[in-house]
Amino acid sequence: MSTNLEVGIVGLPNVGKSTLFNAITKAGAEAANYPFCTIEPNVGVVEVPDERLWRLTEMYRPRKTTPTAMRFVDIAGLVKGAAQGEGLGNKFLSHIRQVDAVVQVVRCFTDENVTHVAGSIDPVRDIEIINTELCLADLETVEKRIERTQKMVKGGDKKAQAELEALNTVKAALEKAEPARRAIQSEEVAAILRDLFLLTVKPTLFVANVSEEEVADPSGNPYVQQVKEYAEKEGAAVIVVSAKVESEIAELADEEAQEFLADLGLNESGLDKLIKASYNLLGLMTFFTAGEPEVRAWTIVRGTKAPQAAGKIHTDIERGFIRAEIVSYNDLIACGSHNAAREKGLVRLEGKDYIMQDGDVTYFRFNV
Repeated sequence: MSTNLEVGIVGLPNVGKSTLFNAITKAGAEAANYPFCTIEPNVGVVEVPDERLWRLTEMYRPRKTTPTAMRFVDIAGLVKGAAQGEGLGNKFLSHIRQVDAVVQVVRCFTDENVTHVAGSIDPVRDIEIINTELCLADLETVEKRIERTQKMVKGGDKKAQAELEALNTVKAALEKAEPARRAIQSEEVAAILRDLFLLTVKPTLFVANVSEEEVADPSGNPYVQQVKEYAEKEGAAVIVVSAKVESEIAELADEEAQEFLADLGLNESGLDKLIKASYNLLGLMTFFTAGEPEVRAWTIVRGTKAPQAAGKIHTDIERGFIRAEIVSYNDLIACGSHNAAREKGLVRLEGKDYIMQDGDVTYFRFNV
C-alpha cells in the first residue's frame, strides 16, 4: 500500500472519536503489507476503496495488486484549555500540525450511559470549543512570527513588511476565534503562511456521529441539521456515520460486513464514506498502472501534469519522461482489453503538458 496522505481526527472526549478511530485501525491492520517497519499506536492506515482497481485486477490478472492508502492520526487530548496545555495540550497540537486535513467528530446522539464532557449534547458548542483551541494555538504561532518579522522590518527588510501586514491580518482573525483560512485573500498571503503549518488553514470535514438506528436516515436528527448549517458557513462538508456501527463492521469478514450494511439500509460503510470525503477534501484523484507484474493505484492532486505523475512512481521516470501512453478506465473496460482499446484508437500518446485525468490507465515512456 502506498500512502503519503495524513488526516487528523479530532473531537472532544466521549463524542465517538476513539470508537471510530479504533474501527479504522482494525480495518487497516488487516491489510498487513504496509511500507513501514512499525506504526505508532495512534496511526491507522487504510486503503482507499476503489472498485476500478479490482476490475483492472480481473482484467490483467497480475502477480500483485497495490491500492493507494490514507493514514488517519488519532489526535488525543483535545479539551477546553488544550492550547494552554490542558489535557495532552501541546502533544496533540504537535501531531495535528503535520496532517494534511482535519476531520472533526461531533456527537449527534443521546445516550445516558455515555456522559458528555460538557454535561449536555450541543454539537455547535463542541465544534466552537475545538475551533477556539485551534485558533489559540495558531495565535501563539503567529505572534512568535510577528516578533521575528518586526525585527527584520526594523533592519530594513522590505519583503518582511508585506509579511508583517499579512501576519497582522491573520492575527486579527484568530483573536476573534475565526480560522486563519478566512483571512487568506491571496496566494501571496497563503505562501507566507505555508511554512507556519497553521492548524486552522487545513481543510476540515465534519463527521456527525449518530446512533445505529439513525445512520440510514438521519433526516429526523436535529443535531445533524445544526452541524450541516454550521459547516455550510465554513464551506465544509459533513458526513453522517455511526461509530458504533463502524466498530461492529470492523469485527466482520467482508461478506458479513456487506450483509450487515444491507440490513441497515446502507450501501457503503461510514469508513468508506470518510475516506472518499477526505480524498475530495484534499483535491485528490487516482491514476493506475497496469500489467502482468502489478496493477497499482496512485494518488495525485487534481491538475497534476504527466511528468509529475510519473515522478510519483520514481524520480528517474519524471526526469527522463518522453511520453505517457494513456487509455481512460471507462474506455478500457468497455473494450475488454488493452489491445482492443488500441485497435479502436482509444490508447493515446500524451506529452509533458498533458493534465492527468481521474482513472487514467497509464504507461510512462522514459529514457534516463
